[in-house]
Amino acid sequence: MSSWNFADVFEVIAEVQPDATAQVQGPRRFTWAQFDARADAVAQCFLDAGLAPGVTVAQLLYSCPEYLESMFAAWKIGLPPVNTNYRYGGDELIYLWDNADVGAVVFHGEFTERIESIRTSVPRVGLWLWVDDGTGPCPSWATAYESVATTAVSPHVVPPWGRSPDDLYLLYTGGTTGAPKGVMWRVDDMFALVNRTAVIKYPEEGSLDDVRTILGSSEKPRPVFVPCAPLMHGTGAIASFGALSAGGCVVTLESRSFSAAELLDTIERERVKGIAIVGEAFAHPLLAALDAEPDRWDIASLRMITSSGVMWSPANKAGLLRHNDRLLLVDTLGSSEAVGMASDVASSKTLAEADAASIGGDGSGATKPASFVLDANTKVLTEDGREVLPGSGESGLIAYRGRVPLGYYKDEAKSAGTFKVIDGARWSMPGDYAMVEADGSLRLLGRGSQCINTGGEKVYPEEPEEALRSHPTVVDAACLGLPDPRWGQRIVALVQLEDGATLDEAALIAHVKTRLAGYKAPKQIFAVATLGRAANGKLDYKGLRADAESFAGER
Repeated sequence: MSSWNFADVFEVIAEVQPDATAQVQGPRRFTWAQFDARADAVAQCFLDAGLAPGVTVAQLLYSCPEYLESMFAAWKIGLPPVNTNYRYGGDELIYLWDNADVGAVVFHGEFTERIESIRTSVPRVGLWLWVDDGTGPCPSWATAYESVATTAVSPHVVPPWGRSPDDLYLLYTGGTTGAPKGVMWRVDDMFALVNRTAVIKYPEEGSLDDVRTILGSSEKPRPVFVPCAPLMHGTGAIASFGALSAGGCVVTLESRSFSAAELLDTIERERVKGIAIVGEAFAHPLLAALDAEPDRWDIASLRMITSSGVMWSPANKAGLLRHNDRLLLVDTLGSSEAVGMASDVASSKTLAEADAASIGGDGSGATKPASFVLDANTKVLTEDGREVLPGSGESGLIAYRGRVPLGYYKDEAKSAGTFKVIDGARWSMPGDYAMVEADGSLRLLGRGSQCINTGGEKVYPEEPEEALRSHPTVVDAACLGLPDPRWGQRIVALVQLEDGATLDEAALIAHVKTRLAGYKAPKQIFAVATLGRAANGKLDYKGLRADAESFAGER
């Protein structure tokens, strides 16, 4: 068995290449030696505050160096870091931090007022580390993160209980059942997964001496990586772990909303080699900026763009390759519960081959969407565990075995529903349905539930539906995800209004945003005479989807 721990690996990398750059954000630059020393100081602060096994450390942060630094600090003392969606409102934060047993929160100053409104409702949190973002002074109940991070301590900070490959990364996901669930990843398993696709790899059953030897002798250039997707999501964070584990550098953008121009400036300035995006929400504006000013940016350093969570269009891929024909464009199939199930790689060569094989060959090359192929560890299984055969026309759940999570934090029932032992093998089956084509490729059918994936964010429709029903003019509501060229899916609501009420779309959307994170609010709302609930109270989502598509087409 392997025994990897991110804290151990990062410390060895800092030992081997102390002066190499580990993190960059705008003018701020941190070497590996600084990354390690600052994480030691924060880890010591956690210990001094009395944090011990049984509690976790939450990050309520935009993407920034402090995000990965505080995760490193938590792993140094064997405590799980907990990603926190910065779009969450007060009630959502209370639920998450209580469920995750959070004992310390690292937060950007912008969230001070939000935290003050709920602080007494999360009494388990005993330490608040305030990251200065220029939005106001440090509150009296918090400690300035920078003053902690710059305190000299003796390296390396190791807790009395030690470190273990069984230490956790708690990756909270909205999932398909409403309330967020904490996916429990052993750090050893997560390291093994990111190591498999890293630029510089170590033996899966290797040791820290392998890190010293391989990293110290490798002449391969270290990865320079930009997580365009926020670090609060698995897409950005896990890809960043891979870059750091290979001795690379993670560059975080300064803007708090995506700017294609800022990204392109950063790629040129830092000679970035790879970026992670979430579908068209990032790819569309990126291509639009390049098309509008094709001579403005030098992106020759860029070698890979990876999209996870939402596939992106073939036409967009072809457009990006016109600006850099050496790019590899990667779609990955996976989820918080199953990382790295399958991938599809497009390049100038593969698109040219696809175009040559197409009837008439129109020169576009990119006429076929991503295609995921099964392997020994990725299968489509029926509910009773049978394997779906290629070309059978039968559907089933995509299942992945191997390095999979331990389960959901403090939820044995949901864990049993997703992580199943079949014929002696443990499979992760997050709920994605598919058919297997005759050639072994997958035809994705979506979630068995009505989960909406909008810009990479998972939204369970019951949440915005309940928020809409709380408005005095709304009798009933149904929310669906309709295809959207930028966001993958957009939330569309159908509402049944009180007698005599008229639809005020803007007011209803604003009402939802007062109760939920903004991305959970509908982008379009249509009034209907009735939602036609069945006697058991259930909605006919198939029929409602047809109605929503019809209404949306009229605009």
